Amino acid sequence: MNFLVIKKKTILAFFVFGLAIVSVWVSSSLFHSPDVPVMGQGQKGDVREIHMVTGEFKTTTEDGREIEAYRWDPGTIFVGKGEKVNLIIYGVNGKEHPFYIEGTNIEGVVRKGQETTVPLQLKKAGVYRLVCPMHADKDKDGPMIAYIVVQ
Repeated sequence: MNFLVIKKKTILAFFVFGLAIVSVWVSSSLFHSPDVPVMGQGQKGDVREIHMVTGEFKTTTEDGREIEAYRWDPGTIFVGKGEKVNLIIYGVNGKEHPFYIEGTNIEGVVRKGQETTVPLQLKKAGVYRLVCPMHADKDKDGPMIAYIVVQ
């Protein structure tokens, strides 16, 4: 008479492996939704909103000199070629920030405590810079530049 001997460690290992397989399957089913639009893949005519803020970093050097730098946050955004987008920029730091988007005729001003909406529909792939000319380089507390990547 032959007996099959299975150790507790082997049963436990198969159980843990099976549990891991089921966990991966369940989590991929729960968190993957093909109905979520990704970068311009929503319904035609939809306008995607991208929220940005003006920000400031400030510190004191070892010799007691105060330095600061202004920026757009997020510093890089991605949009689809021809995608309709509203940049909604909220002024947090600085009284006001005039801006322009290189390669376009788009310009405006973001004021502290206010939202400025900038409609975009860039038809050519590339990188466009959102620039505040008041803070163009480190000598003017910058550079205050964000990058709009059109794919």
